[in-house]
Amino acid sequence: MLKTPIISVQHLVKNYGDFKAVKDISFEVYQGEIFGLLGPNGAGKSTTLEIIETLREKTSGTIVVDGMNLDTHPESIKKIIGVQLQSAGFYPNLNLVELIELFVGLYQTNIEPIALLEKVNLVDKAKSKFKELSGGQKQRFSIATTLINQPKIIFLDEPTTGLDPQARRNLWDLIKEIRQNGTTVIITTHYMDEAEVLCDRVAIIDSGKIIAINTPNELIDELVASGFEKTKEVKMANLEDVFIHKTGRALRED
Repeated sequence: MLKTPIISVQHLVKNYGDFKAVKDISFEVYQGEIFGLLGPNGAGKSTTLEIIETLREKTSGTIVVDGMNLDTHPESIKKIIGVQLQSAGFYPNLNLVELIELFVGLYQTNIEPIALLEKVNLVDKAKSKFKELSGGQKQRFSIATTLINQPKIIFLDEPTTGLDPQARRNLWDLIKEIRQNGTTVIITTHYMDEAEVLCDRVAIIDSGKIIAINTPNELIDELVASGFEKTKEVKMANLEDVFIHKTGRALRED
């Protein structure tokens, strides 16, 4: 089946003076997939995403998002993407409904706050302020804000960092549901099990260069075919699976 690229990055370079943060990388993201950009701290993945998100200028290269060139149509690209905000992006004295109404006004879109909160299981917190939410609730609300302008593409930056296993698995389900509704998802994470579960394909970036790109299964198969062997017996479950099985999948909010 022919896959349609919704993002095309060709020969992207980003320099900070003499420091080369991104070194001539090229990749495509297909429409309707969950695509993971993985790499250690300082590898260049955040810089790459910020350039695609129109938040940072590139040194050279070509980026096309949904058929629009970043150089000539940055404002049009902003209208079709959703970017996960960090905690500092929310006004502390507004409740969740008021925050959504604020973003609805900024985006000039038409979306019902309660309906959006229902999608992320936060209706009971509609009148709460962001600072009063638990870690998992904050992340779910942050993801909800990426959906306000009904984007074709959303960018999630380490969305499950610091969450307990129930909240983490709940976010996995939410991200899968967003993709099932037709939105392309770009995600960064330091959790390789998370990337393996969620991502249709991943690109591994290190020292500003893409060193591997494929489906998680195919990358694992390539490693095994090279003669790699685990020192520990591979089991059908891990400790997190045990934890979830024993304690249940229900969210535990602080």
